[in-house]
Amino acid sequence: MNAIARVTKDVWTPAAKAPEPDLGNALIPASRYTSKEFMRLEWQRMWTKVWLVGCREEEIPETGDYITTDIGPESLLIVRGEDGKARTFYNVCNHRGNQVKFDKTGNSRTLQCAYHFWEYDLTGRLINVPDEQDFSQGCPRDQLSLKTIHTDIWGGFVWFNLNPDAEPLRDFLGIIPDHLDAYHFDKMAMTQNMTVEWDCNWKASVDAFNEVYHVQCIHPELLYNNDDVNIQIDLYDRHSRYLIPYQACSPRLGYEPHEVPEIVADYMHSIGMDPAPWHGRVPEIRRAISKFKRENQDALGMDYSDLNDDQVSDDYHYYIFPNITLNIFAEWTLFFRQRPHESDPNKMYYDVQFYNYMPKGKPRPPLPDHDQFKHGEKSLGLVLDQDSVNLPHVQKGTNSSAFEGLWISHQERRIRHMHKTLMDYIGENGK
Repeated sequence: MNAIARVTKDVWTPAAKAPEPDLGNALIPASRYTSKEFMRLEWQRMWTKVWLVGCREEEIPETGDYITTDIGPESLLIVRGEDGKARTFYNVCNHRGNQVKFDKTGNSRTLQCAYHFWEYDLTGRLINVPDEQDFSQGCPRDQLSLKTIHTDIWGGFVWFNLNPDAEPLRDFLGIIPDHLDAYHFDKMAMTQNMTVEWDCNWKASVDAFNEVYHVQCIHPELLYNNDDVNIQIDLYDRHSRYLIPYQACSPRLGYEPHEVPEIVADYMHSIGMDPAPWHGRVPEIRRAISKFKRENQDALGMDYSDLNDDQVSDDYHYYIFPNITLNIFAEWTLFFRQRPHESDPNKMYYDVQFYNYMPKGKPRPPLPDHDQFKHGEKSLGLVLDQDSVNLPHVQKGTNSSAFEGLWISHQERRIRHMHKTLMDYIGENGK
């Protein structure tokens, strides 16, 4: 299997604070969110040069399984070969440009174009051309086989890179495997899979989940179970994270509740923990939850041995440049993938997937159906609905002649760091 080897370590996810880079405080131009020219530069200089998530391995488990995925104007075809390897191809037949596969998923021992039945094997090699003798110029296999794209695997995800000279995935990911292998993503199962068409630039969606400045405003109920003030922000080479204490009240409340907040009590009940003894001792609950879960991990069907105490209770929130956001908890992960629209900088595709760690002895559930819809047609749940309701209005405001750009605070510096990384790809003439 083409995969990155995991580095065994005595100590897992580093918790130490990373040094703070000097990112300045300049205005981030609004045109980066609205300009078709900047969108073109992003495609040419960034999207076609970075490693991107194509699918989960569990979506193509058997020989001949395939999935199609889009990034910008390109359609890609990811296939499980007879040798067990995942391969990615441009989803285009080299005869007349028809897409080889129209459907989202399927299984086939060969890849046959539906227009004139040109046929390719699972390595992408052209193996059959009807009436081949009629092509006076011949049908050279090396020229007409499917165009292959660099493919690798990490964390149970299949990654691809459109750059023929792509750096190794491990080099691109940097600290990510060393930080996150402790969660064993390959043992998690997808339990929900949605794509929402949003009327905003892809970066507006990334921004929405890269800061907690908004929690006090649009998620007031969360102030009772996460501390949005005492968070740790770490900015790395390309990627970033913040560590958010959970089952702990925000200092913004201005007081410490005597009774266990309902949202915390509900969580305690869900793991078999009685909240009653903790009335009047609310600040102690976060650590008590970690201790309880460790002591009862067998009953919970879990193994927390690779996680530190904070990870057992908290949200380790990672951003993998350019478009992956991970809310990671000990038992489950909320995965976001933000994809650019094919032609309009004011639109995007927001992929939301839930992953659950499978308790010992419990079979993996079947893959969920993929649900795609436009924003507002269905609920994403309370918190994500709260997050998304502003974004079309943000995009409209960003297009206003009165708005010059983003005025970023220190607690929003992951946004500034993302733009610094983006402009490293775009170059100074992108502005």
